[in-house]
Amino acid sequence: MNQNTLLIIGFVWPEPNSSAAGSRMMQIIDFFLKRKYKIVYASPAQFSENAVNLKDLGVDEKIIKVNDSDFDIYLKDLAPSHVIFDRFMMEEQFGWRVADQCPDAIRILDTEDLHFFRKARQQAFQDNQKFSKAYLYSDIAKREIASILRSDLALIISKAEIDLLVNQFKVNRNLLLYLPFLMSPITDKYIAKLPKFEERQHFVSIGNFLHPPNWDKTLYLKNEIWPIIHNALPDAEMHVYGAYTSQKVEQLHNPKQKFFIEGRADDAVKTIQNAKVLLGPLRFGAGLKGKFLDSMKAGTPSVTTTIGAEGLCGDLPWCGEIANSAEDIARQAINLYKFEKRWQKAQKNGFQIINKRFQKRVHTANFFKRLRKIESNLISLRQQNFVGQILMHHTTQSTKYMSLWIEAKNKTQD
Repeated sequence: MNQNTLLIIGFVWPEPNSSAAGSRMMQIIDFFLKRKYKIVYASPAQFSENAVNLKDLGVDEKIIKVNDSDFDIYLKDLAPSHVIFDRFMMEEQFGWRVADQCPDAIRILDTEDLHFFRKARQQAFQDNQKFSKAYLYSDIAKREIASILRSDLALIISKAEIDLLVNQFKVNRNLLLYLPFLMSPITDKYIAKLPKFEERQHFVSIGNFLHPPNWDKTLYLKNEIWPIIHNALPDAEMHVYGAYTSQKVEQLHNPKQKFFIEGRADDAVKTIQNAKVLLGPLRFGAGLKGKFLDSMKAGTPSVTTTIGAEGLCGDLPWCGEIANSAEDIARQAINLYKFEKRWQKAQKNGFQIINKRFQKRVHTANFFKRLRKIESNLISLRQQNFVGQILMHHTTQSTKYMSLWIEAKNKTQD
């Protein structure tokens, strides 16, 4: 085993300017780079023109294939001390191979958000039903929680998700680490450089359109919320930014209604800081929504739903307003836009949330401490997680032979 060698098995190549997931992955990479790890980022996904050039950071890139035993040879040669799986699907596909070839490597799952929680809320929304716990008990929940149990550590981005796993599904808290977005302090010097209330104009919304909650949010804005705001503030404009716009998204562009689809924002914070208010009326979702941390950093108050604000402010006041109907969202947005003192108070709340809840120094110290504990006690910690060993045993037996069968079938067809 090569000490301080990290293999990241990525679901996609990281795009920090396209999604919060991309930003989070880059924060994790930075964490290990600062601690002098050799890092290899491997993924079966196609390269994207918007992805970061990891080689420029000193990170090796490796294209891998699913259902291909060549990866076993590569693993054995690399012999990483730590492996991070980017989302549970990668752990399902490659975790058994890592356990087979590198049994002493620490296996870490970065959940990004709990997919089964987001899907459950989405299903309830599509069913036009109030969300209930019954929606949680899905096949995807079984898969994702099994992946968490098989891992030595699961990185969870939201305290609300940790509470769900521990209280609802009885997952051992020792397998989980709260690791939110990692932010630098907001200083008075930084604040002084931000545009003032009177220097800003218009509304902004942002979010990757491949992400279903963002597409729904945009439809909700266009059809139900913006008409109310536009009627009250006829000179204001709504600018919607997001990577991967499609024809259905671009069809919402309507200059007559002052509703503009802008596409990708090269720098989210700079884009947001020119607006007076950010609108993020999310009706389903999970995890932490990076768009709101970007808006806090930009000094731009926001209006969102209870789901949108989940896990972000804790007991602190929100950096704007929280409302759950189109009429209330529009009304709160109009008031924030018009009244300077209210706007300034909301802006200060955002700075406070970042400085008290998302400090990089605090959370990276906790992460490093937990890694050291696992490294020193790996055998005993795995023995304590016997359910995880059972799941790994059966996964290895079932997934391994299915994968080998697919590989043999593919070679026959070639």
